[in-house]
Amino acid sequence: EIDGMGNALGWLGSGSRLFAYDAHIDTVGPGTLANWSFDPYAGFEDEHCIGGLGASDQSGGMASMLYGGKIMADLGLRPESVSILMAGTVQEEDCDGLCWQYLIRDFLAARGMRPEAAVSTEPTDGGICRGHRGRMEIRVEIRGRSCHGSAPERGENAIFAMGRVLPELEQLAGQLGDDPFLGKGSLTVSEIFFSSPSRCAVADGCAVSIDRRLTAGEDAELALNQIRNLPAVRSLGDRAEVSLYRCDKASWTGLHYPADCFFPAWSIPAEHSLCRASLECWKELFPGETPRLDKWTFSTNATAIAGMFGIPVIGFGPGREAQAHSPDERTWKEDLVRCAAFYAALPAVWA
Repeated sequence: EIDGMGNALGWLGSGSRLFAYDAHIDTVGPGTLANWSFDPYAGFEDEHCIGGLGASDQSGGMASMLYGGKIMADLGLRPESVSILMAGTVQEEDCDGLCWQYLIRDFLAARGMRPEAAVSTEPTDGGICRGHRGRMEIRVEIRGRSCHGSAPERGENAIFAMGRVLPELEQLAGQLGDDPFLGKGSLTVSEIFFSSPSRCAVADGCAVSIDRRLTAGEDAELALNQIRNLPAVRSLGDRAEVSLYRCDKASWTGLHYPADCFFPAWSIPAEHSLCRASLECWKELFPGETPRLDKWTFSTNATAIAGMFGIPVIGFGPGREAQAHSPDERTWKEDLVRCAAFYAALPAVWA
């Protein structure tokens, strides 16, 4: 069925315990087509790979998930006590986890349902993931005062003021928190904007966007205050504003579901029952292989499922992180088959 946000939902069984799978079905754009050696929309296939826009991020996961569901049904692997939800989710590329905020708070809550555990089918380079850093989208805006460019001393140049802030942001990036598992927080300036009456005037506005990656123990208020307390920002007084972006883009159904662009870090312990079940499932399916229990570098919908709602998540998905948002994106057929088998077998082991 299709929910109000436009997520495509498939169900198996009617048990009282809900086990969920997630694959986002939106993609980013292809970027500069000249960087692709094949048409990203037509794709390609050879003996080992399938290529095309979204092949690793994240259509491969959706394909494996659906075939895993069919295998589970055909072989009678689903425990009677467990219902399976397989969600092809939307707007992940716009706002990580927004789809699951809607699903958990609205759609599933209205039915008296809540997942006990979930699997993200984002690419994991052949390993099992049990966490990732969070992220924030921050805006730093400086207001100046314009005047004629022939007498700049009469105004307040917002671009020059931002120029004093940027080195301090770069210095702050090297002083962020660290975590033995999730790693170090990070910060980069991703966009810059300005306003000016003309090329013959002092700029009266300048703003930058910051991609802030959050490690364990870092939250939104901490990250915002780190920037607000920079000497160059404090010296500007009320001419400087540091704020969190807000996502309010309509889904393809027209639904607006506004949310702050804050996506918390999360992890589950290696000894968690979901991790133990995943490792046991792996060892039964792929004997003689040693599974890698790791983390993602990027952010996924699990930032909502686990980070906001505390529902345990593991990640196991076909493809590789480095393929995401890259030209000549592809996934590997062997991964697709292995993941389908894992998805079919895991709920019985977990239950």
